[in-house]
Amino acid sequence: MPEEQAPSAPGGGGRTESVYDVAVIGGAISGASTATLLLQGNPKLRVLIIERSPAFERRVGESTIEISTYFLTRVLGLADHLNEKHYVKQGLRFWFTNDRVEKFDDCSEIGGRFLSRVPAFMVDRAVLDEEVLRRAIELGAECRRPAQLTKIELHPGGEQLLTVRAADGTEERVRARWAVDASGVRALLARQEGWFRQNDEHPTAAVWSRWTGVKNFDGLELQKKYPEWAAASYGMRHMATNHLFGDGWWSWWIPLKGGDVSIGLVYDQRLMTLPPGASLGERLRSFLLENHPMAGELLENARYREDDVHYRRNLPYYSTTFAGDGFSLVGDAAGFIDPFYSPGMDWISYTASATADLILAERRGEDDIPARLARHNQDYTRCYRRWFEAIYKDKYEYMGDFDLFRVAFLFDLGLYYLFVASQPFRHGAKMLIRPIYSLPPSTPFFYLMRLYNSRCAAMARSRRSRGVLGRNNAGKRFLFPGFSFSAGSSKPLFKALATWMWLEATEGWRSWGTAPRGAGENAERPVPSTPNVPA
Repeated sequence: MPEEQAPSAPGGGGRTESVYDVAVIGGAISGASTATLLLQGNPKLRVLIIERSPAFERRVGESTIEISTYFLTRVLGLADHLNEKHYVKQGLRFWFTNDRVEKFDDCSEIGGRFLSRVPAFMVDRAVLDEEVLRRAIELGAECRRPAQLTKIELHPGGEQLLTVRAADGTEERVRARWAVDASGVRALLARQEGWFRQNDEHPTAAVWSRWTGVKNFDGLELQKKYPEWAAASYGMRHMATNHLFGDGWWSWWIPLKGGDVSIGLVYDQRLMTLPPGASLGERLRSFLLENHPMAGELLENARYREDDVHYRRNLPYYSTTFAGDGFSLVGDAAGFIDPFYSPGMDWISYTASATADLILAERRGEDDIPARLARHNQDYTRCYRRWFEAIYKDKYEYMGDFDLFRVAFLFDLGLYYLFVASQPFRHGAKMLIRPIYSLPPSTPFFYLMRLYNSRCAAMARSRRSRGVLGRNNAGKRFLFPGFSFSAGSSKPLFKALATWMWLEATEGWRSWGTAPRGAGENAERPVPSTPNVPA
């Protein structure tokens, strides 16, 4: 219970005033997990969660990877829930096409030959968010729901002042030593305080929906129709996050418990736009059918849910401030880079862990809080920038090319397994407090990743100009045995290095000495970020 809760002076419109140690803005997984960590660390904390929705709706962020799976299972204790209510994920799978691809099984493929060795999940976010919030309340957090935050005043070093309006119109004035912004893409504090910045170097957009009647990659129909294709993989293709690729775009296909499939399209606005159409859902369908032969087969009898079609442009952004004396930003409220490789849940794992560690240290009376805050802001500023430059900057230039993407993917996944995902599994949850790329030992790997990523993008531009981009996108199949945390998983890195050097020697010289530049140099610049209408 709050320390005090009493009506205001007469004439105050029924307003009450409450005092908490921490007020969390947003009750989905970012906010609820932060509240959980706080109460696990100190059950006596008075924690308030303010959630505006009466019930969570489905949202993107439906695929976890290894860091976030560790966080969900071994830190939040959700292993039972994930196994009962969601699907175990079987890695990543990528499908390529070009003008020579005539049928479903002609598409080039990259993916695992067997089942994954380290767990991950495909989740229905509405179900998962409700469960994490329920458990936070069970631990002792209070929740105002549905409730709207109408005002927040930051007072670094003192109490933060929040005004909360309930569904019946009554207002509550909340005083809290700490305010945690977990408001998602609304990024309330970053926008209010002028810290919000759009990442104009990466103008991606996305349209997505949930579909019924999508064919199963492992179903009998496709097995009988394409027997050699079906026999090539010993794992379960349908239970992977499947990616359909094209020049400047990719599409995700994620199965959800109950039979629906989440399908989305993400694209670089400098390289393409959506085709015109009567509705956003039809535009998504038309684009997929016209640009990838696998979509025509998989969507033959499928329908999208008309009340569940969404669009967002200019996806990436960040905050110039991540925390101060009395406030902290977690999850999407602190920044977003790109949905490719599903980094958002990892970002939640790091920001929630670091925020809880910071608040608990202050509550214990530790005297190094100013230094901790400075390091927190430095860490996350560096992490966001390096994460973007190492993996995502200009990646849409080459993700539609089988040869170039295979090189980058082997590097990306191998380095993630060996030097990132392995750390909490080996050394515990303390490895989530400081994010990737924040520590000095990560610097050489950052420069390596930025180099091969930029070189693949440069070679893709050269291939595009010569009309040979995607020349090996038909009839190729690269199925690898899978990655683990053992030293043996470094072997694919050496293969990737050898292939990269061969590409540099045979064609990379065409782009040596050219200055890096954004995707689609001669393409139209992205549309402004204000109206959220597809172009």
